[in-house]
Amino acid sequence: MRNLFFIFLTFFLFSPALMAENDSVVVAGGTVTADTTVVTTAPAGDSGGKPSLLSGGSRQVVSSDMGSGFSFTSLLRGLLGMVVLILISWLFSTDRRAIAWKVVFTGLFIQVLLAVSILYVPVIRMAFEFTGKIFVKILDFTGEGTFFLFGSLTDTDKFGTIFAIQILPTIIFFSALTSLLFYWGVIQIIVYGLAWVMTKALRLSGAESLSVAGNIFLGQTESPLMIKEYIPFMNKSEILLVMIGGMATLAGGVLAAYIGFLGGSDPVQRLLFAKHLLAASVMAAPGAVVVSKILVPQTEEISSNIKITKEKVGNNVLDAISNGTLQGLKLAANVAAMLLVFLAFIAFINYMLLKVGVWTNLNEVVDRITAHRYHELSLQFLPGYMMAPLMWLIGVAKEDIALVGQLLGEKIIMTEFVGYISLAKMKADAVFQDPKSVIMATYMLCGFANFASIGIQIGGIGSLATNKRSLLARYGMRALLGGSVASLLSATIIGMILG
Repeated sequence: MRNLFFIFLTFFLFSPALMAENDSVVVAGGTVTADTTVVTTAPAGDSGGKPSLLSGGSRQVVSSDMGSGFSFTSLLRGLLGMVVLILISWLFSTDRRAIAWKVVFTGLFIQVLLAVSILYVPVIRMAFEFTGKIFVKILDFTGEGTFFLFGSLTDTDKFGTIFAIQILPTIIFFSALTSLLFYWGVIQIIVYGLAWVMTKALRLSGAESLSVAGNIFLGQTESPLMIKEYIPFMNKSEILLVMIGGMATLAGGVLAAYIGFLGGSDPVQRLLFAKHLLAASVMAAPGAVVVSKILVPQTEEISSNIKITKEKVGNNVLDAISNGTLQGLKLAANVAAMLLVFLAFIAFINYMLLKVGVWTNLNEVVDRITAHRYHELSLQFLPGYMMAPLMWLIGVAKEDIALVGQLLGEKIIMTEFVGYISLAKMKADAVFQDPKSVIMATYMLCGFANFASIGIQIGGIGSLATNKRSLLARYGMRALLGGSVASLLSATIIGMILG
């Protein structure tokens, strides 16, 4: 009863203020609302100069309703993309004859149903928009604490967007909030409900369904804590799903940060990307099941019993908030350090590639074959054109396939943080020819599927079950592939429906 009380209390506190908020904003070229069907690109002169990396003055305004472009052609492109992604998973399967195709098609159906519901079913769409408004409001709450610490440095109009001031505090506050909700039992109730549905619909064991459901809200090493008693006894198929579930979804803290990346200070854009990022993380859960059960099919008896391991996050409310704050601080520091190092390495490697291009005259070749989109050999050019054919297959507009391919390469080689930073800059510079590409890239980048996550999972999950450490290491690359394909499935489906 106490848990239900806190759920209703949260709804009561948030709903009046959120529902009363104005859902429209004036932008260059007109007024954009939650139901707008246009995409406006403001003239460069309207932005007051070159837009900052994560500024709210983005020149490319993406609509929340672009579904009117659905056609038979987009349906065929979407089906082609799904077939290709399933085929890739099938090629890397450990036992192709044991694949339960009923589970696969059920999972795909759930993904499509979720996408259609989020875009077209009023009740579901309103639920996601309401949840999105909660995330946006949380960003505002974080701003109050940030302003107390940094004062006028938080003024983006005067100083632009400073990553350490506008983005990292969001991770810290949301980590504390998540810890509080976990202490109250709110997250456990939601996760239990989702796990029950997946257990019945997708024939999963209770433990693996809890882990996948938990990954929608928690990180790839936090979610397994809910099933730590079961991990030492999990079979190969279950372990892989725990790994892929972690790589295919986003934790709440970083999700809030990405809303700030892509939405800037524009309330409508924040709400739009909050809804899509939430949808991406939710849709990735059944997608992770689909890919996992192809890569390593379930061939053993499993238990459907659902029981959440009791994990103590604090002795009382204040202790839970304090512990969550410290965890968030560690995560924010980790993110800052990784970005500093990765971006420095990108600059270093690009400098070396630039010199190679000068010595071999490849820079001129790159400039010519890309129609001046890329001017030299670089880490942006190479993965962009390597991934371009796959981007076309999943339905990305041919004019944008190299750009979206570049984002996927950055996500896998470095982190999704780097990918979302690049996406935010591309959006600000209005480089996409088709606005749908922005939305598809948002879904594609969702998840922790990158090389660094392999080590994180071996260390994090391996510490909960030392007898599974070698299996975690052996399945690292499969989990990376599975997490990437799961996110690509979501992007393909949403692109197919948007047309």
